[in-house]
Formats: sequence, C-alpha cells, structure tokens
Amino acid sequence: MASLIPWNEFEAEYAKNFPTEKGAPAKSFRMALGALIIKEKLGISDRETVEQIRENPYLQYFIGQLTYSNELPFDPSLLVHFRQRLGANLINKVNERTIEKIRETTPSPPEKKKDSDEKNESSNRGKLIVDATCAPADISYPTDIGLLNQARVHTEKIIDILYKSLKNQIPQKPRTYRKKARKDYLFIAKQKRPSRHKRRQAIKKQLQYIKRNLGHIEQLIDSGASLISLLKKQYKTLLVVTEVYRQQLWLFENNKQSISDRIVSLSQPYIRPIVRGKAGKNVEFGAKLSASCLEGYVFLDRISWDNFNESGDLKAQVEAYYRFTGYYPASVHADRIYRTRENRAWCKERGIRLSGPPLGRPPANVSKEKKKQAAEDEKIRQAIEGKFGQGKRRFSLNRVMAKLSNTSSTAIAITFLVINLSTWLHRVFLCVFMPLRPNNTCFEIENKVQLYLKQIKTEKLILNRARGYPSLLLLVGDRLFSKP
Repeated sequence: MASLIPWNEFEAEYAKNFPTEKGAPAKSFRMALGALIIKEKLGISDRETVEQIRENPYLQYFIGQLTYSNELPFDPSLLVHFRQRLGANLINKVNERTIEKIRETTPSPPEKKKDSDEKNESSNRGKLIVDATCAPADISYPTDIGLLNQARVHTEKIIDILYKSLKNQIPQKPRTYRKKARKDYLFIAKQKRPSRHKRRQAIKKQLQYIKRNLGHIEQLIDSGASLISLLKKQYKTLLVVTEVYRQQLWLFENNKQSISDRIVSLSQPYIRPIVRGKAGKNVEFGAKLSASCLEGYVFLDRISWDNFNESGDLKAQVEAYYRFTGYYPASVHADRIYRTRENRAWCKERGIRLSGPPLGRPPANVSKEKKKQAAEDEKIRQAIEGKFGQGKRRFSLNRVMAKLSNTSSTAIAITFLVINLSTWLHRVFLCVFMPLRPNNTCFEIENKVQLYLKQIKTEKLILNRARGYPSLLLLVGDRLFSKP
C-alpha cells in the first residue's frame, strides 16, 4: 500500500506551507499523510496513533522511516497541524492520483453489451454513480433554550474577567442574577415535554439575562476595561454570543422557527442545520457532502457547511469523470432529486442515459424490459449507499471529531481516501488468495464471493427457522454439508 500512494509527487506542494527556513525541520509529507491514514484506518485517537507507530515497525515503514525506532516519531499535537496543512483539496488530489495508479495496474471490469448498444455505438463508457450525504459533527443536539443558557454563562465569565481590571474603580460588581437564571433554565430543561408557552417564557427570560449581561460588558468597556484582557477564544465566543442573541431575539419576536445562517453551536459556529428528511433524522448538524463513485472507488466532489441542492453538482461531476477518464459515462445512476429537466436535457445532448423513469405522468402499462432496467439501475445506484455506510460504520464519517472547519474537511477527505485504499486492498486479497481462472478477473471473483456470502446468510436463516422441525433440519443439513 505504501508504494501505491504517490508521496513524492505532492511533497513540493506540501512544502509551500513552510515559506521560511527558520525553526525546526518540518516533517515530510509522507509522515503527515501516513499518520492521518493510520489514525483513520485504526479508528483511534491522536495519542494512541503516535503510540501505535512507535510500537509497530510496519507502521514506521509506512510513514517513511528507514529504521526501527522506539522513540515517538512526533508529538501527538502535530496531528492537528497536519490536518490544517494538508487540507481537503490536497487530499482529493492524492485520492485521484492514487485511483489513477490503481486503474493503470488493474484490469477494468468487463461490460456486458446488449444488442441495442451494438447498434447505437457511442464513445461513452462506464457507469457513474452520484449521491449526497451528511457527516454529523461532534456536538450535542442544539435547542434554543440550551444555546441561550450557554451564551449566558459565557457572558458571565467575560464580566468576571473585565471587572478584575476595574475592581479599584468600581466598588460593586454588576449583578448578573446567575443563580436565578440557572434555576429558570433547569426548571424547563428537566421537564420531559414542556408546552410551547412554557418554552417561550423560558426563552424570553434567558434573552433578558443575556441582554443585561451584554449591557454590563459595554458599561465596563466604557469605564476603561479593555478586551485585550480576554483570550482569543473568549473574544471569538463573545462575537458568537452577540450573533446568537440577535438571531434568537428575531425568532422570538417574529414567532418563527428558522433563520438564515443559524448558529447551533458556540464552539463551532460554522455548523448549520442540514434538513435531509431521513427516517429518524429529519435534521442533521454537520457538513453536507456530494460524492461520485466510479468502479467501486469514491470521489469527494464537494464539501459545504451550508445546505445545498445536490442536483446542481451533476454537470460538474460528469465533467470531472470526463477529465479523469477521457470519455463521458454511458449512464449516470442518481437519486430522484438529480432527475431535473435541465439535467436530463444536458445528459441527452452528450449521449448519457440518466437512470430513472421519465418525467410526467407514469404510463399505464410498463414493459418488462423497462422494469428490469429500472431494477438494475437501482441496484447499481445502491453501491454508493454502501460506501456511505462503510464510511459511517467502519470509519469516522458518522461523527467528525475535529473542531475546526478546515480540519473537519481534511478528516472527511481522509475518510474517503482510506475507503478507496481498503477497497483496493480487498480486491488484491481476493486476486492473490482466490483461484484465478483464465477467464476470471478480480471483479468477477469479488461478485462471486458476495453472492456466496448472501447464499450462506440465507441458508443460516433457514437453518435457524428449521430447528423446530426435525425433518426440515435433516434436509437443510444435507444441503449445507454436501459437496458442490
């Protein structure tokens, strides 16, 4: 796997992050990217990643060390800087170049041509699958009352800091009513299902507390207190609290439920609510991703912290496919939201078949061929859903632990890179350890293994259900243990 990733090709681009020659020597691109790949693959923390590299000689070789060393390769805090320096764009370039090398060294899957395809020969080849998902961030579920309570607590801390510098000038500290405000918050927060009227009353009280605290902060500044005494993080939090107060006050006065650029986290104010309409999760809080899948490998096409309509990315994704392969895809398999009139007309001009039924009223009678084609298109489209599931269940796409917008984007891009490396490793394993006949390729072996696993799963289900019937149990046991 180490020989597959083009380390040297991106060393110069990574070196642009170090414009001067002062300071300690920087770590290499291979060490930075390799450490992030190890962390994502093993699903461990930054500290555990460094410890694993120190103990394992194979991991040390993977990050570019020539000899084994029992010392820490670098401090765990450097992983944060690695994520900041690499960036999602550079990781995507590495991902594309890696897949290019994979496609150069492995045969492409054979495509079954139908009679209709032979008559209408076209330069378009391959299948492109596109879809979008959301990568939730590591934040608590936001509520208006909870967000206002956090904002109030931060304003109280800032008042305490600013008052220290004016303690000799102002004998009495401004009153914040923090104990009473805390009781008012807990009174509504501990109720399982408070009424709408009670929630509005609680929100109104918290807004009044924050308004009083912000007024005290302005008075302290006018009296001579300086914001220089605040830490950089505290000053940013004060700006966020001011914007949260403005948004919540507008929502309360206008009796609305939504507002543009709504802040749902004080520590990560760039996160926005993403309305997806999924079962069990109508709204998610994180980054929205637009991805495409080619021959089992996934490309991260777009990351945005604001909600967007993924149908607008279809043209760019198809053009990216053309730049990557040199030809347009024969078919694009997408969800219903992509099947707009504009996208259909654009694909038709280029000879691309967009999956799904035509727009308009459905016909009364649908032929068996169209039904079969629709079922095959849906099976092909489900491949990218499996990639999303792999990223969220096996890797960290379901809960992005990074706290900054740029480091979160890098972590998401690393996840897609590791998914592709795992796919390549799985196919290599099948080609090496499975008997390879002259007419079989790695892709055919992989399909046969998946069918075999489905067959085993079905037979186990039958066996569990047949335990209550002795005669059926004998038949199933004979089926399971008989030679093929």
